[in-house]
Amino acid sequence: MEEKLVIYWDTSAILSALFKDVHSQEAWNWSRREGLHLLSSLAAAETYAVINRIHRERNLSEILVKAALEAFEQGPWHSINMNPDNDQIKRLGSKWPLRGADLWHLAMTCTLTAALPEIRLLTFDQRLGIAARGEKIKA
Repeated sequence: MEEKLVIYWDTSAILSALFKDVHSQEAWNWSRREGLHLLSSLAAAETYAVINRIHRERNLSEILVKAALEAFEQGPWHSINMNPDNDQIKRLGSKWPLRGADLWHLAMTCTLTAALPEIRLLTFDQRLGIAARGEKIKA
């Protein structure tokens, strides 16, 4: 029996799916796969912050910013509104040298693992990927 695909997307993966970079092809390939694609409120906030900063700084034309917003809102993601376990944050924070948001994403994935052991963390952040694999999470 084939294992169900459950993907928790961090912000780096979402942005690669929305804006062309060296990881975009891989992000697009993952986005087309059947399964449950999870988006946390933190990843949504970070993504909107980046898109709106790009718009304010006029780094892309208005039409491309609008297209990125539409692609984000119509993407394969299912929003989850929950927080990682505080004990996970404390444990992982003392073990891995991560920035705050990356620690949060790792703790969220570890928290979700209890209910969804097949979960995978899709990230293009090297330190977060190393930490996830160190916690036996597919990344």
